[in-house]
Amino acid sequence: MSSEALSLVLAGSPAERVVDRTLRAHRSLSSPQRQALKEVIFNVGLWRRRLDFLLDQPDAPPPLLLFAFLHGLAHLPPPEAASLSGVGEGSTPTLNPAPPPSLALRYSLPDWLADHLAQELGPDADAFCAHLNVPGPITLRTNPLRNSRDDLATRLRSEGLSTRPGAWSPLALHVEGPRPNLYALPSLQEGRFEVQDEGSQLLGLLLDAQPGETVLDLCAGAGGKTLLLGAQMRDSGKLLAHDPDPERLDRLLQRSSRAGLTRVQVLRSPPTPGLDAHRVLVDAPCSELGPLRRGPDLRFRASPDVLSRFPPLQLELLHRAADLLRPGGRLVYATCTVNRAENQDVVAAFLASRPDFHPVRPGLGWLPDACVRDGFLFVAPHLHGTDAFFAAVLERSAG
Repeated sequence: MSSEALSLVLAGSPAERVVDRTLRAHRSLSSPQRQALKEVIFNVGLWRRRLDFLLDQPDAPPPLLLFAFLHGLAHLPPPEAASLSGVGEGSTPTLNPAPPPSLALRYSLPDWLADHLAQELGPDADAFCAHLNVPGPITLRTNPLRNSRDDLATRLRSEGLSTRPGAWSPLALHVEGPRPNLYALPSLQEGRFEVQDEGSQLLGLLLDAQPGETVLDLCAGAGGKTLLLGAQMRDSGKLLAHDPDPERLDRLLQRSSRAGLTRVQVLRSPPTPGLDAHRVLVDAPCSELGPLRRGPDLRFRASPDVLSRFPPLQLELLHRAADLLRPGGRLVYATCTVNRAENQDVVAAFLASRPDFHPVRPGLGWLPDACVRDGFLFVAPHLHGTDAFFAAVLERSAG
């Protein structure tokens, strides 16, 4: 069972989907067995390059990879690892005792990705990559239209869920203990919170949307940041959300209703110049290197061309957003990646052609200096416990 599932993941099938299909096909498994199967698929899928190094055998079959994981990384005795992996005690391989010689092998990354992160992060690359192999926390964003963060924590405690406050976003709560079924909680059904990474929350907060304004979320997706903006605006003014995916916009409308928002308008066609918005958020499509810890196989399903694919689109979106913004308005450009070509370089190219815009410090007065680098927001798992995000706050001259 696990060998077949692992073969699919190693061949490029999304791990989450493989796990879901495998568990559906084996409903008789006990809860501990289901958890063990999930851990096997995720961990072997994640650590495949390190396991190949331990075995000194590229593209080793799943039973050998599982043995290498159980003995080499989980430190089970060889007989127990052999029994659980199904390789048989008489055919257990001797694992390579040498330390992995490269960043890619230490943290099980494609060579191109390890090289890129080393170039981008320098001495921080080891710590960043180590944190990519540790699951991120489950983080909730308080809906201030329904309750305060303290009140939400109290309510969740009454529902059997322990939390602690986030360090950076005033709306964040981190779930403590085993992964819960959040969707069964009455507090979620009542719109008291949304699941949202703490770094992602910061992107919306940087826009500083005010009640009564016209605010546009140009790349809304399923609307997590749109909902945050609506709460900032106290459900007043005009909140517009555009995304090319109509199904995402439908989900946004459902979530808006649950959150107590009545002023959200979805735009199924791109907004036209002359909107005269007070604020525009551009959470741009990107190479998505920031949330790699959220999936054990995401790094292996990407290709090197992802690093150069998005800057033309990102710059086009920035210019489109600029034409929708009134004089004196604020534009936040954000990505969830670690790639200068998509971050600082895009902003520099935009500013070079738009002298009526200038950068301002992100979150002046409330965002700690630890979240600001070279005048931009920069947060990362090894420094802030968040996924990796970049953001620039740009304002249009009043004249």
